[in-house]
Amino acid sequence: MAASVQPPARPGGGRRGRARKHSPMHEINVTPFVDVMLVLLIIFMVTAPMLTSGVPIELPETKGQQLQTNKDPVTLSVDRSGKVFIQETEIKLDDIAPKLKAIAKNGYDEQIFIRGDKGIDYGTVMRVMGRVKAAGFTKVSLVTETEGT
Repeated sequence: MAASVQPPARPGGGRRGRARKHSPMHEINVTPFVDVMLVLLIIFMVTAPMLTSGVPIELPETKGQQLQTNKDPVTLSVDRSGKVFIQETEIKLDDIAPKLKAIAKNGYDEQIFIRGDKGIDYGTVMRVMGRVKAAGFTKVSLVTETEGT
């Protein structure tokens, strides 16, 4: 009877096992990519609402329907101290009509949004609205927040 004696088996085999130990991985680790994308998503979710308007005002709340517009309107803002802004640029009350005429792409059919802080008096917003109407613009809308129920 003949018996053969084999050396004890190493985990992973002989030479072939050592070669596998140092060979490059053929899989892509996507965990860092996902982490970066989630951080970017959070950053954009936080900053996007801040980019809608540069003038910080508290809008009054109403239960009205939201207007559907497919283009960016010209926005006039009146802050708590009564200062008037076109987009983010401060202007004088008497300069509203000439500035709007210069900015308006569609002429007098340009959509004009007026944002008034809820802490100012009604007359200030109406003076701004009167200047816009006197300039010949007919599509004027007041911007409010949706009332929380």
